Amino acid sequence: SLISVSAPKNPYRSGSTLHWFQEKLKSNDFYLMNCFNLLERSLLCERARQGCEALMNKFGFQWPESLACESFPVHGGELCVGQNTSERSAPVNPTPDVTQATPEHHRKGRFRCPASLKVPPYLNYRFLGEENCGAPCEPKKLHGMMYFSEDEQKFARIWIGIWSVLCCASTLFTVLTYLVDMNRFSYPERPIIFLSGCYTMLSVAYIAGFLLEDKVVCNEQFDNEFRTVVQGTKKEGCTILFMMLYFFSMASSIWWVILALTWFLSAGMKWGHEAIEANSQYFHLAAWAVPAIKTITILAVGQVDGDVLSGVCFVGINSVDALRGFVLAPLFVYLFIGTSFLLAGFVSLFRIRTIMKHDGTKTEKLEKLMVRIGIFSVLYTVPATIVIACYFYEQAFRDQWEQTWSAQSCKTYGKISLLIHTRTLFHWRKCYYGLWTLCILVKNVLMLDVFQLLSSPDVH
Repeated sequence: SLISVSAPKNPYRSGSTLHWFQEKLKSNDFYLMNCFNLLERSLLCERARQGCEALMNKFGFQWPESLACESFPVHGGELCVGQNTSERSAPVNPTPDVTQATPEHHRKGRFRCPASLKVPPYLNYRFLGEENCGAPCEPKKLHGMMYFSEDEQKFARIWIGIWSVLCCASTLFTVLTYLVDMNRFSYPERPIIFLSGCYTMLSVAYIAGFLLEDKVVCNEQFDNEFRTVVQGTKKEGCTILFMMLYFFSMASSIWWVILALTWFLSAGMKWGHEAIEANSQYFHLAAWAVPAIKTITILAVGQVDGDVLSGVCFVGINSVDALRGFVLAPLFVYLFIGTSFLLAGFVSLFRIRTIMKHDGTKTEKLEKLMVRIGIFSVLYTVPATIVIACYFYEQAFRDQWEQTWSAQSCKTYGKISLLIHTRTLFHWRKCYYGLWTLCILVKNVLMLDVFQLLSSPDVH
């Protein structure tokens, strides 16, 4: 991080540094001391002393006792972003580049909620470890939204809206096709219909977020100048969108596992359509009850957060633990189980194909089925894997993103003269969100072609 303050262009030469350092001490306007713990008092004092003391001694002057570098603490005092409580076991050796921020200082700093982000206590909000504090929701203001600018938010909204409409049209077409001829889809293909229905509801939720803009994810202003992002279940619209998104996203993942299981039972275990359908009640119990229990649990603990980028509400936006427990872990487990069933089914199909070829039986229809299942598997597992990888990347670096944002927004919310340029992590986060959104929505849109292939009469 690079810091720019009102200092001489070269504050480490001759008496200019000493004069500047002393004046800042007298005026109590030394931002490196009073605002942000990136430059240490003793370090800057030593640099000034090295540049001036020898020259002062030539003229019979001694280094002032009021500027005794030993009297300065190694770390600064009260900070606008929290006090650094790290310890040092050895003295700090001065370095020429004192404008280089140390990651350890910033990583261990604690965010302190500014007055402009305070919320009433009855809301039970918690933001970056601070109670009664909310994330900003003012895209038109400087640092009025975490991580993104207003233009980036507008682009993301349009991008998500377009893909959501395409996803809704394709999956709704599949559901309507099933309703017109319900006998056309029997097990093991029938879970595709329920999978399509889940994605239809997911796309409807994202379309609603696009149309409602910030009305659902942002609160109205309280006694301060900033609106804040919604947390918890006290806003009905946010809660409804969360329930739609989380319930149907988890249900779609379970239906994917059931689809892979039924294919395995049909191809590997030689189960007939009737035998598989006889156990359909257990499939429905698992697909609808498990997501319902998890959704109710999240509502009970209040881990619902607004997402200003998409205009909807979800879990894990503010809490990394909630992201890991309610999103990342279940998606990984479902993908692993479903992929295992798919691979086992493919092994069985290859064995059947080998036996049929050995007996001189035609294998064209079986090979077509294997190709179609393979296409569907790739179109689902690859985007799903990328989404899980993005979630994993987010939970690993979320703390750094939050620390960097708090550093960049310190001037805006703390009213100080400090400029910090740390853009690298934000570019990575933009890339992450773009890739995450694309993988989810493209996966849903491409379902249509696969559904049509699998529903072809040649499969049956």
